[in-house]
Amino acid sequence: MQNNISVEELEENLSFLEDWEERYKYILDLGQNLTPFPEEKQNDTYRVKGCVSQVWLDYEKNNDRLIFSGSSDSHLVRGLIALLFIAYSGKTAPEIQNVDFKSFFTKLGLSEHLTPQRSNGLFSMVGRIQDIAAAVESE
Repeated sequence: MQNNISVEELEENLSFLEDWEERYKYILDLGQNLTPFPEEKQNDTYRVKGCVSQVWLDYEKNNDRLIFSGSSDSHLVRGLIALLFIAYSGKTAPEIQNVDFKSFFTKLGLSEHLTPQRSNGLFSMVGRIQDIAAAVESE
């Protein structure tokens, strides 16, 4: 099951949580709700380079919208993947290209609460999603 909440709902939900321990738990819970990623796709074809943890991403087109799927061997990274899917999944390729992820990342307060390695991995995932959108847009 994917998380069917909007960016606005995500921001609101996080704003109600008092401290970062609660916010991390919420992000971990979002990751637990991701649709299981097929084991046969957990290979180099789908792997995101630049992440310390193993991360796999895939997509499918539904009309002109891109629906992302993925997973990681890290619980926290699965939660971060869930955040990315809230920001990107279900959008068209041009809409994905226009998402200001740095602003989204800062608004959620993640920039101060993730290690530089986790932040770099997160931006590698964003880069992969944007690369997919660019490839789909040029088809």
